[in-house]
Amino acid sequence: MPSERLVFVTGLSGSGKSAALNCFEDMGFFCSDNVPTVLIPEFLRVVKARGESLTRVALVVDVRERDFFDMFLPTVDSIRTHDPRPEIVFLEASDEVLLRRFSETKRPHPLALTSRAEDGIREERALLHEVRNAAHMIIDTSNFNHYQLRDHLQTVFQAGNRLVVSVRSFGYKYGIPLDSDLVFDVRFLRNPHYELALRRKTGDHEDVDSYVFDDPETRAFFRSLVSFVKRLIPKYIREGKAYLNISIGCTGGRHRSVVIARRLAEAIENKKWAVSLSHRDAKKKGP
Repeated sequence: MPSERLVFVTGLSGSGKSAALNCFEDMGFFCSDNVPTVLIPEFLRVVKARGESLTRVALVVDVRERDFFDMFLPTVDSIRTHDPRPEIVFLEASDEVLLRRFSETKRPHPLALTSRAEDGIREERALLHEVRNAAHMIIDTSNFNHYQLRDHLQTVFQAGNRLVVSVRSFGYKYGIPLDSDLVFDVRFLRNPHYELALRRKTGDHEDVDSYVFDDPETRAFFRSLVSFVKRLIPKYIREGKAYLNISIGCTGGRHRSVVIARRLAEAIENKKWAVSLSHRDAKKKGP
């Protein structure tokens, strides 16, 4: 990834775009919110002409702008030959989380001013399908607060010229993370949940880790997993990918997935790429 960055932040309404822009501003980006799509080329020209540094710019562009759906992708394509080349960061969240956020803020969905928020969310998700497919990075903010989103963005955008590999554990009972690039199901491994002494603990506890890895089947699987991921990462780097999401899932996201995700993050650590580790569901209350 080049040190110069031109980032377009877009995505679903309620997914945290304003919070993300604040994070970019804290990282020293020249930021602007809701720039009309048709004015983007002129905006960039004026910024450069005023002597402002164009090495780090972040702009929020979304459905609040009337011509967004018709003009955004063609506009980005028209400046792809510019230096720095534009990147699209797409933020999203689950319908349940978006509905809760709209309820908490008591603000209407921009596409559902006279109807239910559910209808606006459904319509916007469908309309943004093409933009999502064109994004360089997709971030699911369903389980992020503002501080976690800030840490996440800082990890990605302060990694220099290295690919950022995010390893995350999750529970299938809570759904697969929306922004996953690679998903590995470890529900076939022996389950600490059925051991009363381990049930309330997580995969970060040493005795849970030992229980999972005492099984030869776990060790054989893990060797294959590490070999596979290490073989893939250089190929993603070669293709110019900036961010790789690896999700490891078990039933509740509390034991097996946490153990495997933590061990995988440690095993693939390399100076050529940055590795981050998170556990989405480990602290959720189990039965």
